[in-house]
Amino acid sequence: MNNFIFENKTKVYFGKGCAKEYLTCLLKKYGNHVMLAYGGGSIKKNGLYDELMDYLKRAEKTVTEFSGIMSNPTYAKVKEGAKLAKDNKIDLILAVGGGSVIDCCKIVSAQAKTDRDIWEMEFTQHAYPTEFVPIIAIVTAAGTGAEMNNGAVITNEEKKIKAGVLGAQADVAMLDVSYTMSLPMKQVISGAFDTLSHCMEIYFGKPEENNLSDDINEAIMLSVIRNMRILLSDPQNEAARSELMWASSMGENGILKIGKVTDFQAHQIEHQLGAYTDCNHGQGLAVIHPALYRHIYKEGLPRFARFGRNVWGTDGTDEEAALSGINALADFIREMGLPTSFREMGITDESVLRPVADSTNVTAGCCKKLSQEEIYQILMEAF
Repeated sequence: MNNFIFENKTKVYFGKGCAKEYLTCLLKKYGNHVMLAYGGGSIKKNGLYDELMDYLKRAEKTVTEFSGIMSNPTYAKVKEGAKLAKDNKIDLILAVGGGSVIDCCKIVSAQAKTDRDIWEMEFTQHAYPTEFVPIIAIVTAAGTGAEMNNGAVITNEEKKIKAGVLGAQADVAMLDVSYTMSLPMKQVISGAFDTLSHCMEIYFGKPEENNLSDDINEAIMLSVIRNMRILLSDPQNEAARSELMWASSMGENGILKIGKVTDFQAHQIEHQLGAYTDCNHGQGLAVIHPALYRHIYKEGLPRFARFGRNVWGTDGTDEEAALSGINALADFIREMGLPTSFREMGITDESVLRPVADSTNVTAGCCKKLSQEEIYQILMEAF
């Protein structure tokens, strides 16, 4: 295992009724002006909006609403939220939603505290924000693990780039499974696969030798697979949804990355696909992973063999166990009703694949460093 320093600043309140029990008291620790940030308005339909407004009223807060945060948040939306936060002298952002809302708020939090353009600051000047508006995250859709880190995925529509941007990390995250129960099953499964993808991206990082982080990772992958299968036959199973909710946080709170060097190449490819097509993140990953792994498994054969044996129960030689594991992953994707090609996702314009490949951020690679041409071949196989 590599040397590491580990810290996670987010305090998690997990379980049914956690907001009711703790949120009003927590709100009193912050200033008077609160931004209530959310997406398309589902929180008004399911009653969560009224519940949160009641807590805010009890805490005697002045509320500014920032709504309409889209599933792939844009940099334009970030700038809109930052202006709103500055104009209203916001003391706290209450980010209510899944990864998209929370990610958008992370960068709003940073942009609201500086006159410098965050995108240019990070990607051109290679400098990073140090001052933030505090955030409390109320998670309503699991999968991204956004509530326990400071990374955000933002789409810059002008530049045709969807990339990771560093911003604020939530002071507090509240994970109440009851807030997720109205989500459509398609969205739940897509989010859960994103969690599985995070785990796999970390697992295939360096070092490949056995280490505690990977032992924990295997347990989480097995839990995600088991609970996704439970939801297929029992969509409203609260226990399974709770397990997936915590697995989502565990996948991206840094614990699995302790002592590891990761590249997240599948995510890098999907991000650029999303920049050109606005595709569903979890579904895009489901299509990309098997194609990517068939391209690279020979360069990391012992690790892929371990993945096959320990996660999917395959056997045989290393070659047989590795290939069977990749095939088992592909079979599981079909079993979950996730797409297996871009066409199934409604992406029918093959011409976008070349610019996607050419603009994908190429990382060191968990097993090998891909060329832009290899990425194009992977995209074509997934088409």
